[in-house]
Amino acid sequence: MSGGKLEVLRAGTLTTIQDLGRFGHAGLGVPRSGALDRPAHRLANQLVGNPADAATLETTLTGVAVRTAQAAIVAVTGAPAPVRVNGRPAAWASPVYLPAGATLHVGTTTSGLRSYVAVSGGIAVPPVLASRSTDLLSGLGPAPLRDGDTLPVGEVTGSPLHTDTVVWQGPPQELVLPVLLGPRDDWFTTTALNTLATARFHVSSHSNRIALRTDGPTLERAVHDEMPSEGMVVGAVQVPPDGKPVVFLADCPTTGGYPVIGVVPENQLPAAAQAVPGLTVRFLPSRRRP
Repeated sequence: MSGGKLEVLRAGTLTTIQDLGRFGHAGLGVPRSGALDRPAHRLANQLVGNPADAATLETTLTGVAVRTAQAAIVAVTGAPAPVRVNGRPAAWASPVYLPAGATLHVGTTTSGLRSYVAVSGGIAVPPVLASRSTDLLSGLGPAPLRDGDTLPVGEVTGSPLHTDTVVWQGPPQELVLPVLLGPRDDWFTTTALNTLATARFHVSSHSNRIALRTDGPTLERAVHDEMPSEGMVVGAVQVPPDGKPVVFLADCPTTGGYPVIGVVPENQLPAAAQAVPGLTVRFLPSRRRP
């Protein structure tokens, strides 16, 4: 089956093109980007027979609707949402056949925040710095989808995965994030560290692909000096002047000027990708790697 086209009928609240990310360019100030829920992205690709680094569509809350110009296999994973083909219900987290000219509709999530849509052959927009990912911070890569966009689809290289059971971790009812303290935890008071360990925060509505922001108690600083900018990593828990911790995600800046109280291990971040505004957040600080 050769490559073809997808026509975007409804772009949704925010739908971007994502692969595994743009690695090796932090020295140029370029974020890594890539799918926020990487296991969901990988599973969607696996179900349609794509390699893990093929580009998928990452939707936010309200889904997406696309029409295929050619027959294709698609799969929807991540946040559960109703899936329809030409108006008829179709399976979630399973390969689905689309005849040429068919419309795939992914609706509003029933839990979680971000769904992933893979199409056999992958979304074949031109790569920028070896990645097809949309980067909302730097503006690199393809722009977020708009109604009427046409997306190229690559050539099919694998076979869909047909299975009766998909083991999948559902979106969290409470977001619990282990935190390896440092490098600037000594900039905070003992009370602040106790607050981080015991308080319940909530996901802020201002969260995005750059960072999961929190509402709740503030973390008091012991050191009030200006700090020169330092390198940032995905998962860094930075504390800005308002004292409310911010967890950096895939589109985060490569440097920052506020102290980092700790770092969430990267394998714990997919749950943050599915954390809806208002969800309770608890941090589990430790001085050794979880």
